[in-house]
Amino acid sequence: MQGKTVVITGATSGIGEVAADRLAHQGARIVFVARDHARGAAMLKHLNAIAGHSDHAAVYGDLSSLSEMRRVAGEIAAMCPKIDVLINNAGAMFARRQLSVDGLELTFALNHLAYFVLTTLLQPKLSGAARIVCTASAAHKGAKLDFDDLQSTKAYSGWGAYGRSKLMNILFTRTLASRLNGSGVTANCLHPGFVNTRFGDNNTGVFGWGLGLAKNIALSPAQGAETLVFLATSAQVAAVSGKYFHKCRVETPSREAQSDADAQRLWQMSEQIAAPALS
Repeated sequence: MQGKTVVITGATSGIGEVAADRLAHQGARIVFVARDHARGAAMLKHLNAIAGHSDHAAVYGDLSSLSEMRRVAGEIAAMCPKIDVLINNAGAMFARRQLSVDGLELTFALNHLAYFVLTTLLQPKLSGAARIVCTASAAHKGAKLDFDDLQSTKAYSGWGAYGRSKLMNILFTRTLASRLNGSGVTANCLHPGFVNTRFGDNNTGVFGWGLGLAKNIALSPAQGAETLVFLATSAQVAAVSGKYFHKCRVETPSREAQSDADAQRLWQMSEQIAAPALS
């Protein structure tokens, strides 16, 4: 990874933090997106210390906001002549339905639309052999998309909205890989496993308690980051695109996640919803 630039979201904790650390140790320049300035500053200090670089960079912003997605992408593009690896990893689960500043359901905005917008806006900066890696989840299994209600206005559950957003990540990767075919740029997604991170700590009550209890048997962030780092670096997957990985191996996602028609429809609807950030 010497001399390569890695852009990563969700890098101040969990598997994103571990992945950024490992890629920096391998010589990569890390440009990461953070929402919390204190954690971002601590991460930047850590990266500079372990890798001996002075050109790692943090960009701050709220990736649930369309205007922030656009601004963040612009700042990254300005500081990166080229991007060799783009890792879409930021995400969250919300026990109760919340809206973004744009009036979008928050899980949809943060977990899916931010992937879509950042990737679209940063695509001109991708090197000829760049890799795009998207963190999805086995939580997509059992999920189905209601294209008449992508914002979950009819009914809402935190787990249901999260599962649908992870299904969207796989469908997005599927169409993205098809669009990139022949360019040399690859796009893959992964299930990191159930990992003991800060994920879900924003929730309280029974939902938050249950999630915290389950983390007692979860993987460590180091274990969860293995497939993420593998997809960003391994020569074994240099020419592989459009696949869903778990434990560094290709796995078959759900039937819904293999629907080209749904993938295309989601892409078109995402373009329409994200138009203010893309225009």
